[in-house]
Amino acid sequence: MPRRWPGQLALAFLLGAAATLALPPLHLVPAVLAFAGLLHLLWRQPGWRMGLALGWAFGFGWFLAGLYWIAIAFFTDAERFGALAVPAVVLLAAGLAFLPGLACLILGLHRWRSLPAQALALGVLWTLGEIARGSTGLGFPWNPVALVWSVADASLQPVAWLGQWGLGAVTVAVAAVQAVWLMPEARRRPLAPLAGLVALALLAAAGAMRLQLAPAIPDTAVQLRLVQANIAQTLKWDPQLREQWFARYLEMSRGSDADLVIWPETAVPYQLESDENARLAVATVAPVDGYVLTGGNRYELDREPPVANNSLFAIGPEAAVDSRYDKVELVPFGEFLPFRALLGGLGLGKLTEGTLDFVPGPGPLTMSLRGAPPFRPLICYEAIFPLPGAADAQRPQWLLNVTNDAWFGRSSGPYQHLAMARLRAVEEGLPLVRAANSGISAIVDPYGRIRTQLGLGETGVIDTVLPGAIGRPPPVARLGSAATAALLVLLAALSLAVELAAGRDAFRRRAR
Repeated sequence: MPRRWPGQLALAFLLGAAATLALPPLHLVPAVLAFAGLLHLLWRQPGWRMGLALGWAFGFGWFLAGLYWIAIAFFTDAERFGALAVPAVVLLAAGLAFLPGLACLILGLHRWRSLPAQALALGVLWTLGEIARGSTGLGFPWNPVALVWSVADASLQPVAWLGQWGLGAVTVAVAAVQAVWLMPEARRRPLAPLAGLVALALLAAAGAMRLQLAPAIPDTAVQLRLVQANIAQTLKWDPQLREQWFARYLEMSRGSDADLVIWPETAVPYQLESDENARLAVATVAPVDGYVLTGGNRYELDREPPVANNSLFAIGPEAAVDSRYDKVELVPFGEFLPFRALLGGLGLGKLTEGTLDFVPGPGPLTMSLRGAPPFRPLICYEAIFPLPGAADAQRPQWLLNVTNDAWFGRSSGPYQHLAMARLRAVEEGLPLVRAANSGISAIVDPYGRIRTQLGLGETGVIDTVLPGAIGRPPPVARLGSAATAALLVLLAALSLAVELAAGRDAFRRRAR
């Protein structure tokens, strides 16, 4: 290892960690300029080996600082999992960091003549890594760079046109090209970094104008009650306390004029499909012409192999399960143990209650119930995935996210989770209703604006009306992945054009 490498890698790690200060809940947006520091290191230390090392170190800092809160989940059962908390987060961050490392490795295969061209390429490659992280078997697209723009309602609006991937690519490219200011005076060309900043300013201005010109959308007539019981995860599954927690949900749901009473993920600790007494209890608080929508686990133990689902149930006053949605996107190590044959042999297990792995449901669902517009259920971190097909013929009129973020205590995790759910509202032009066990429960309008919320660690209910949806889906909802692909191709083509122009300039200078 060359003598300079340890210092360069340490600096890249610190830059990656510093960049997370731009994410919720701190929202120190200028911290995203850490990407300029990364590009400056790549420019000064060319080559694919150094690119891989610097990109990995930056990514390691980004994921370690951005995902530190995952360790808190291991202490819900400290005796079994507490010792694994730090190693698990370190290994997760180290593994995820190979995607930024690969991006910078690819950058290092070419000896760049133009720093702006390299910045554009970094934006494209970083974003391809984010997409891969969300679409591969890992299924973990947490903290996309676009999340930094959840700092304000206006700055979040470009997601409606570019999607989270497109806005992230532009953000990384613009932040990285500011490395021009770190160059020697003779090589500074301020046009590109200034143009990038102007582009971001125009996007923010367009977002503000979108909100200013947005037509008034009438609310629906549907009355909602969201119940946030605020049950600590360490006590949630205590057999001696389950009846008490169930009674708390029932008591907090009474006396409401709501059409829909909404409980969070896994609120009911009983098997609703087979436990008639539990259904009858829920039916006592169900609206006369409405439903209780509640999360709960379901098991089919008589099948081989046995089946377990994390589900959302709709229970009316007749005490029947009128509709059910089974979660599709499952949390690795949380709801199932990947590579169970290997890792199970080492004594590892999933963090959630029970030893049986959950299985994914059959697919996305638009749920239709009497007295309410059709909606798309999203259980827990399903809300962090863009929603392909939400603008098709079965387009829902609102999104329902039920979750339990009590696993992560008072940390950055719940704030990041809410911000990513708001991205879905803007992308789809649909209101979002979010019911969380310990917070943050919220009503979000189709422009991503939070109408009302119950903060982290609060106990209470939200009684409100369901907002209406935007009539015509935003461009990114109509075009889907084609919008992202087109933008990435455009940025890649622009990078190539700028690099070729820089090559021609260099050739002319040598020819003189």
